[in-house]
Amino acid sequence: MDDPELWGQIAAANALSDVFAMGGKPFVALNIVGFPVHCEPLELLEAVLKGGQSKVIEAGAVLAGGHSVEDEEPKYGLAVFGEAEKAKIWRVSGARPGDVLILTKPLGTGLCTTAIKAGMADLLDTKPVFDSMARLNDLPRHLDRELHQSIHACTDVTGFGLAGHLLDMLSGYRVDCRLDPEALPAFKGVLDVADLGLIPAGAYRNRELYSSRIDNLEKAPLSLQDLLFDPQTSGGLLLAVDPEAAQAFLELCQSGCAPESRAIGRFLDGTGRIRF
Repeated sequence: MDDPELWGQIAAANALSDVFAMGGKPFVALNIVGFPVHCEPLELLEAVLKGGQSKVIEAGAVLAGGHSVEDEEPKYGLAVFGEAEKAKIWRVSGARPGDVLILTKPLGTGLCTTAIKAGMADLLDTKPVFDSMARLNDLPRHLDRELHQSIHACTDVTGFGLAGHLLDMLSGYRVDCRLDPEALPAFKGVLDVADLGLIPAGAYRNRELYSSRIDNLEKAPLSLQDLLFDPQTSGGLLLAVDPEAAQAFLELCQSGCAPESRAIGRFLDGTGRIRF
C-alpha cells in the first residue's frame, strides 16, 4: 500500500502476532529497518515508525529502540520479546479429535495486494483488507483462564497460506482436519480476483508444496483452491478449540476482539491430512 503509516502498522501487527499465537503477551519490541536514505525522504520513514509504534503501544509492549541499515528498498519489521506461563503456552500441534477449527480473520490478502499491483484495485474494497491486516491478534489478552485452556493448538496464518499453516497443526500425524468449504471466510471480491487469474506467485508455490496432503481438493472450485493456498500478510489466528467451549469462545471473539471469527472445520482421527 502507499500509506507509510498504515504499512508500519501492518508490519508491526504481523510481527507481534507470533507472540500472541503462542498465548503470550509481548513486552519489548525492537525496530528493524532497511531504508534507501538517498532515494526516499526521511519523513516517509518517520511515518512508518510512527505506525509501528502505535501497534506496539496498543499491544501493551514497550518499543526499546532498534537497528537500521541503508538498503535499496524500504524494509520494516520488529523483533519481539514476550512471555507466557509455561503451562499455558499454545503450541502449533496438539489438536484433538473433535476439536473445532476456528479462524479469526478472512482470507485473501495476497489476492488483494496482487490486484492492487496489477492496477485493478477497483475490483474490491481494499479498506476492510487493510483494516484486518492492521488489527492485532491479541486474543490471549481477552480470554479468562478457562477459555484460554480450551485452546489445544494455535498458529497464525501468514505466507504459507491456510493450507500450509493448518498442515503444520497436523504435523503430529495423529489427527486430520475436515474443512467446510462453504464456511471459509473471504474478503469481498477476492474470489472474483482469483477467477481472473490474478494469483500471487506464493500461492503457486504453496499449492506445489501442500496439495498432495489434501483429500478431494479437486472437488472444490478453482477460486476456492486459490484461497486455500493464498499467502497471507498479518492473517488471523487458527485455533483448535475444545468442542465444549467452542460456542462461548466464538461468541467472545465476535463480540469485539476478533469480530470476523468463524468455525471452518473440525479435527478427527487421522494421519495428518486435510479433507474436503
